[in-house]
Amino acid sequence: MFENLSDKLDRAFKVLKGQGTITEINVAETMKEIRKALLDADVNYKTAKAFTDDVRQKAIGGNVLTAVSPGQLLTKLMNDELAALMGGTTAELNLTANPTIILVAGLNGAGKTTFTGKLANYLKTQKNKKPLLIADDIYRPAAIDQLMVLGEQIGVPVYVNRESKDPIAIAKEGIAFAKQNGHNVIIIDTAGRLAIDEAMMVEIEQVKAAVNPQEILFVVDSMTGQDAVNTAKVFNDRLDFTGVVLTKLDGDTRGGAALSIKSVVNKPIKFIGTGEKMEAIDVFHPDRMASRILGMGDVVSLVERAQMQFDEKEAAELQKKIRKNKFDFNDFYSQIQQIKKMGNMKDLMGMIPGVGKMMKDVEIQDDAFKNIEAIIQSMTPAEKENPDTINQSRRARIAKGSGTDLTEVNKLIKQFDDMRKVMKQMSNPAAMANMMKRMPR
Repeated sequence: MFENLSDKLDRAFKVLKGQGTITEINVAETMKEIRKALLDADVNYKTAKAFTDDVRQKAIGGNVLTAVSPGQLLTKLMNDELAALMGGTTAELNLTANPTIILVAGLNGAGKTTFTGKLANYLKTQKNKKPLLIADDIYRPAAIDQLMVLGEQIGVPVYVNRESKDPIAIAKEGIAFAKQNGHNVIIIDTAGRLAIDEAMMVEIEQVKAAVNPQEILFVVDSMTGQDAVNTAKVFNDRLDFTGVVLTKLDGDTRGGAALSIKSVVNKPIKFIGTGEKMEAIDVFHPDRMASRILGMGDVVSLVERAQMQFDEKEAAELQKKIRKNKFDFNDFYSQIQQIKKMGNMKDLMGMIPGVGKMMKDVEIQDDAFKNIEAIIQSMTPAEKENPDTINQSRRARIAKGSGTDLTEVNKLIKQFDDMRKVMKQMSNPAAMANMMKRMPR
């Protein structure tokens, strides 16, 4: 996420490396590099110029504390200004109405229908809502089927009327159905449309007027950069939407849309999509994104993702098993599945301060756990529950059954045994205290 921009900003800060004071000359040189980095990231020119002018004014004459270098001070200023540029504060959804109506609009191919499913899943699992999806795209043949598949996948009903070709009537029918069946959030998936298609733009305006939504979310493909911002402006002039959704942030994103859109349309980014899975959606936090762009990680979001996947009751049970040295391959497999639900592995690594830069040239495949899962799945139920019984002949059978080799199986079992020992020690306060005492001082 924003790797190229982060790398170029890092190089720009090196201009100040070793400098004792901030001067007009070294700041001007640094700002020139930063402006080039922003323009390369497809940030709006006026936005990039205004941004660097603001940072330069605040940096020149700024007192550098004994413990803070000019580079560190500029990083802090950049972090604050980047967060402000992207909205400053987190913009929450307005869910006060009952039912709350959310209208989802955008261009063809922006990921609107997928986001609609993700949003329903988020509201159901994280906000304890009872959402209903309305399939209101009457033009794309597979749109209704796609939404129904997503609805079934996340356990959320979808209102469909295949006979009607009137999106206004379908939306009204769906809202009436939601009220009759106690749904407190209604998400309307509309057809993708081009801003230059006047008939389609009039149609979405009519849908808005008919349903009077509390939220209108404009979904935009973040990989389209400045084009996304220009399109957002046209849609905002017609719909006056309440928030922006940036999809495909896990792809080759330059960052222009995220950094420009708030300053151009003055509407907050509310959500970002970070993958294909239904859990791959995050509330947009400007301050956290600024830290990630500057290579400082985002530990808070990482912890929040972990909390969403790890159940407290399960965690307590797992802790008991660890204390009794009963942690087995079933537990290990379960932990892997929960980690996978947290999102793309490289994206997760980028949330750890300092690790993002180290990992930028390392390819981490989404199926990084594939061989481990295959090995565990090739074990018998008894072997999974009693890892100590897996002797050499069993290991050979597991290697053959999993399509791996004996070396990989031996390595996994060795790592698993080492992990169990460390986990048991960490769960025992007395053992931990003794270990700390033995450490060299």
